[in-house]
Amino acid sequence: MSFETEKIENWTDPRPRAMGSADSEEGDTRAEDDAAQEDVILEDKPSIWKGMLLLLRDIAIAFVVIIIILQFIKPTIVFEHSMEDTLHPQDYVFLAKQAYVFGAVEHGDIIVFRSNLPDDYGGTKNLIKRVIGLPGDTIEVRDGAVYRNGARLDEPYTKEGITEGEMAPVVVPADSYFAMGDNRRVSLDSRDPRIGCIPADDIRGKVFFRLFPLSTIGAVGGTGTAEAAG
Repeated sequence: MSFETEKIENWTDPRPRAMGSADSEEGDTRAEDDAAQEDVILEDKPSIWKGMLLLLRDIAIAFVVIIIILQFIKPTIVFEHSMEDTLHPQDYVFLAKQAYVFGAVEHGDIIVFRSNLPDDYGGTKNLIKRVIGLPGDTIEVRDGAVYRNGARLDEPYTKEGITEGEMAPVVVPADSYFAMGDNRRVSLDSRDPRIGCIPADDIRGKVFFRLFPLSTIGAVGGTGTAEAAG
């Protein structure tokens, strides 16, 4: 008995391939990855714009806050020696611009005011002095001291502790103030007719804080000073 043999090569299953085969699954995976990557890109764009909008919002808020602060506070640099030893040249101080909108000028306040003295730029100088007399006060200088309403003032803030010269009694007019520098020897102030008593409208504000130099940082003012000695 003999048998015939047949060599079978390259046999292919004639049956159709089922859905979800390995090739199809690989293609689906690639499509899902591409879609996910596109979603990430689309999500990144709103995120960037949102960050920029938040940054712009913060800048706008900071700008508004600065504008509001500057309506009430003005940084000022001292240039002269007339307020030594309380303030020195190059001291960096803050000025309360609205101080006298909400309160009254008091004895001892350190103020900045507009004078009639010309500056180097065609305008007028702003001066910084201490308030000695209020409206209705009578101010006199004699015997090396200042007298207010007949009482000698105790002025520990003055440089050298004395006020040289003589000044006949001056009655401070209504809505005006008599101011002097703490360095009486060099100060050009209300004792001089070029300055005289200071109209309330010429006051720019009250010095209340020194920022620089850091060694003397802190409140500046005349609370309790310029009071008549007992």
